[in-house]
Amino acid sequence: MDHQTMYYQKRAGEYEQIYQKPERQADLQQLKAYLSRQWMGKHIVEIGCGTGYWTEILARHCALVTATDIHQEVIEQAKLKAYPRQNVQFEIMDFYHPERRQPRLEGLFGGFVWSHVPLQGLRDFLLLCLDQIEAGAELIFMDNQYVEGSSSPIHRTDEHGNTCQLRTLKSGETFEIIKNFPDKISVQQSISDLCTDFEWLELKYFWAAKFKKPA
Repeated sequence: MDHQTMYYQKRAGEYEQIYQKPERQADLQQLKAYLSRQWMGKHIVEIGCGTGYWTEILARHCALVTATDIHQEVIEQAKLKAYPRQNVQFEIMDFYHPERRQPRLEGLFGGFVWSHVPLQGLRDFLLLCLDQIEAGAELIFMDNQYVEGSSSPIHRTDEHGNTCQLRTLKSGETFEIIKNFPDKISVQQSISDLCTDFEWLELKYFWAAKFKKPA
């Protein structure tokens, strides 16, 4: 198990504290409103669902959400959320080694996943995402902006250009993780020859990008 995987496995019980920062609440409400307008009545896959914070919102509007994560610990936390429509199914899945879906699904969501993908593996990651959805389906990714004083400081930049942060759990254990902060241009360039219909939502603390698998 790599350092980053171990960190998220151990962080399961305290993960959602990141959504409690007072200065980020207005942005979070905008993201929730934005997400609520997507994929009405469709069956989508969520990669890296974590503790289900965004799964719960997706489930209010989608016909079915297949929520996936590599960690059983966070899946168990996600199952405790409220899904009154009984329209969420959970899977243990590594998004670097997904099973090919037949039939492919109608959309893909990745909340706070993009920033943890190493730059040298980003293209392969995107190709794997595209392989899970049908032609013409939309992908949406949401992630953090770097804001001095609110974001964890950048600890170092590695030889590939990935920025890394030090994260300390309540237990006192400290982990170094990759946390990249791409801008609109870099995200658009990374998908320019793979997808169409690029859209960008920029907020102070977060961003969202939507694009489409070619028909």
